Amino acid sequence: MQLWVGLGNPGAKYANNRHNIGFMALDRIAEDHGFAPWRGKFQGQVSEGRFGSTRVVLLKPETFMNLSGQSVRAAADFYKVEVSDITVFHDELDLAPGKCRLKQGGGHAGHNGLRSIHQHMSPDYARVRLGIGHPGHKDRVAGYVLNDFPKAEQEMLDDLLRGISDGAPALAAGDGSKFLNAVSLRVAPPRSSTGTKAPSKADTPAPQDAPQPAPQKKEATETRSPFDKLKDHFRK
Repeated sequence: MQLWVGLGNPGAKYANNRHNIGFMALDRIAEDHGFAPWRGKFQGQVSEGRFGSTRVVLLKPETFMNLSGQSVRAAADFYKVEVSDITVFHDELDLAPGKCRLKQGGGHAGHNGLRSIHQHMSPDYARVRLGIGHPGHKDRVAGYVLNDFPKAEQEMLDDLLRGISDGAPALAAGDGSKFLNAVSLRVAPPRSSTGTKAPSKADTPAPQDAPQPAPQKKEATETRSPFDKLKDHFRK
């Protein structure tokens, strides 16, 4: 089995924050794939379901971000899940909004939720890094992540979450490339060709004949002899 953890903060106040995109991702997966209703457990909310033969437990810690590791530790101990079978969905400042990347192990890059999981588990879990962009200066980060996604990014956010849900079965099967491709097809679908087709012969109008000049009248050719002309002169 696998344990998928979405990071965020509990309560309506934080529900639409950039920092809560991990919660949003698990909510979409649970809804789209018919997982069991959420229930309180392990200092968080839990929902269970399957992708084929793989059992997946979804966990949204409600300890607030900085103590996420407590909830993850409790769930991992209960289900006897190895750290290598844990995947954490979290917001990523170093990725542009709408981008999604996979990572196995590594540092926490200052993310308080990841730092807490490091402390209670180890760094060896997998991560689904969900881009939210960077405010431009480290002093603005705290306020930035705790603000809601703006209206201009709602369509992008919806596409990203749908793509994650589309690719969830592949992620459970360990096919990271197929998972990322499913996300890409939602966020940046291929465009249909808009090239102009060359006109066929049937579509090409037949060339018009150039207008012919009107035939010119030929002047009568004088065939009379001078003697005949002289006779005509005296007849007048």
